[in-house]
Amino acid sequence: MIKLTQVSFMRGAETLLEPCSIDIFTGQKCAIIGANGCGKSSMFAMLAGALAPETGELSIPKQWRMVSVAQHTPHTALSVIEHTIAGDNVLTDLRSRLAQAEAANQGEEIARLHDALASAGHYDVEARAATILSGLGFSQQALKQPVNDFSGGWKMRINLAQALLCPSDLLLLDEPTNHLDLDAVIWLEKWLQRYAGTLLLISHDKHFIDAIADQIISFEQRQLITYTGNYSAFEKQKAERLRLQSLEYKKQQAHIAHLEKFITRFKAKASKAKQAQSRVKQLERMSLLAPVQAENPFSFAFSEPPALPNPLVQMRDIQVGYGDKIVLDNVQLNLVPGSRIGLLGRNGAGKSTLIKLLANVHGPMRGEFTRAQGLDVGYFAQHQVDTLDPQASALLHLQRLDEQATEQSLRDFLGGFGFQGDQATRPVEPFSGGEKARLALAMIVYLKPNLLLLDEPTNHLDLSMRDALNYALQTFTGAMVLVAHDRTLLESVCEDFYLVNAGSVTPFRGDLDDYTQWVLQEAKSEKVSEKPLLSDNQSVQDARPKTLDRKTQKRLEAEFRQRTKPLRDTITHNEKLMNSTQARLSEIESALLETCLYEAENKLQLTNFLQEQGELQLQLNDAEEAWFSAQDEFETEQEMFEKQLRGELL
Repeated sequence: MIKLTQVSFMRGAETLLEPCSIDIFTGQKCAIIGANGCGKSSMFAMLAGALAPETGELSIPKQWRMVSVAQHTPHTALSVIEHTIAGDNVLTDLRSRLAQAEAANQGEEIARLHDALASAGHYDVEARAATILSGLGFSQQALKQPVNDFSGGWKMRINLAQALLCPSDLLLLDEPTNHLDLDAVIWLEKWLQRYAGTLLLISHDKHFIDAIADQIISFEQRQLITYTGNYSAFEKQKAERLRLQSLEYKKQQAHIAHLEKFITRFKAKASKAKQAQSRVKQLERMSLLAPVQAENPFSFAFSEPPALPNPLVQMRDIQVGYGDKIVLDNVQLNLVPGSRIGLLGRNGAGKSTLIKLLANVHGPMRGEFTRAQGLDVGYFAQHQVDTLDPQASALLHLQRLDEQATEQSLRDFLGGFGFQGDQATRPVEPFSGGEKARLALAMIVYLKPNLLLLDEPTNHLDLSMRDALNYALQTFTGAMVLVAHDRTLLESVCEDFYLVNAGSVTPFRGDLDDYTQWVLQEAKSEKVSEKPLLSDNQSVQDARPKTLDRKTQKRLEAEFRQRTKPLRDTITHNEKLMNSTQARLSEIESALLETCLYEAENKLQLTNFLQEQGELQLQLNDAEEAWFSAQDEFETEQEMFEKQLRGELL
């Protein structure tokens, strides 16, 4: 296991972590959370040996192979798949030594190295690399292209693929979803759930953490506080503690009232019953989270727009693209005040193209595109931070937007975005990515838009800022179109989803759980090999499926039942285990809501509950993983059986 004993570290003259001790056990999946600049990345640097602790001892098993994502991609003409495989240093070294042994005609050494290569995964490494790259959004054609042909964001995906491909005992992932679209995030989530080693994850995506982590390590006031369970469990435990300690709880009720108003409006739509129910569940969780928000350093809201024309935008039979390339065709979309649309679809499908059209960055190739008089667009693009003046301060950026405003009013406004005191007057050039993103959002909020176009607004934002943005968007009265890989934000603020896929934009009938299933089904469908074309001497009659006699069919059915019985037993067993475990977890969660449990005389009972909760969560995760694995294998067997019945495999 990893053991930190009275470890502390600094950044310059600033103490980031005071002496503290924690243990991380083999096989745990730990999410490291905390505000930007608190020391999360420094902790990774310390684990990797690039930063020495000021005090204390750090112990990591010497035999462990540690892997992290490279932050820079070298200039290389290697293809994407070649560069990904080259990241496995052990395999690369063995290949080099084999070439030397073959050149020297060293028979015994050649045989030994072939065995070592087999153990290192040499013979299936290209297939594994292609699977990972495909999951991260690379097409088969892209795998053969030089790394130098890709942008910085895509190069970071290649670096991530390198890390996932390498065998490891300890995997360090620092914001792995920042350069991914939602489809790739869903794939990565499933991959990490199956990862067998110890995982340390820095992320600001609540949904992503929830699906992966079984322990939370939180930076709080220069200390590391551990919480058992995933992010939802962390929120409940911390919320209860803050509920008892914080005197600012009452002011959070206003946020809950905003959400209740949102749910009331949402429930009024009979066709949205399923989404309305999800918002009710969110409100139940929100009641627990309110004290967490009470200590949030960020607090802002969208002012009422000066005008709300209806409709804001009308699109009829729109065709849009670049040059001669058509990206989207026959787009029909109306935006009215109160529209809250989330765009779904894989990277490159045209989501950003549609948002740029709405932002008037480019016009349509064909169709009727009507923008209302009085339309005021607030557009946040992924590259928005690059448009900031590096030599100007946050205060000066706002003064350029409103020359009549007083300095104090602008300072008060910037304070809600975390720019206080001297930070408001410093040049933005040395700002972090998160600080620049906060400033770009502040400028949009200040202009009081009636149409918000947000293309991945949460990149580089920490959890506190994401929470504040979530709260603010829920009371925004204009129209909003959102592209994001943060499912918590999408679920909270979007009423309707549109799927951008295969050159079209269509309403998506379902929620994000349905979309996750759609993504996984699409990925599964793409893996199915196409049937071979008929050869010149093969007739259509020969290619028709063969018919089975009754005796053969009975035999195949019996073989299928016998072959799949262990899988069906595993599925049934784990379904029962998941149900009983979930029922007990619900009982414990209800017990943890009792404030008397947190009194001193009940400390042992509280400890027992938390320990049992952690054990049950691990048990539930194992049961779910076993169920999914058996179910997937059973479905594969079933497909093969159905093909046999159709005579396709005989």
